[in-house]
Amino acid sequence: MSLRDNSAFQRFELEECGLIAFANYRRSGQHVVIPHVEAPPALRGTGTAGRLMSAIVEKARADGFTVTPTCSYAALWFKQHKDAEDVLARS
Repeated sequence: MSLRDNSAFQRFELEECGLIAFANYRRSGQHVVIPHVEAPPALRGTGTAGRLMSAIVEKARADGFTVTPTCSYAALWFKQHKDAEDVLARS
């Protein structure tokens, strides 16, 4: 289970149980906006989307980019994970 940056589709992907959860993104330099996060119905409620968000935060730290979550799920995830606030873009 590892995060894949599918730049052709402008999305981060996490495969679990042969299915792909993803977070669409728009990148501008070292800033990434996440407007949409989606998990297949079979993975909903299993924590897959949360693991996807955690992996995105790890990648942001490793690669040095900041994140603006405009997706309601992603924004809520960041509110619930104060330890990930260091990757949020500042207004």
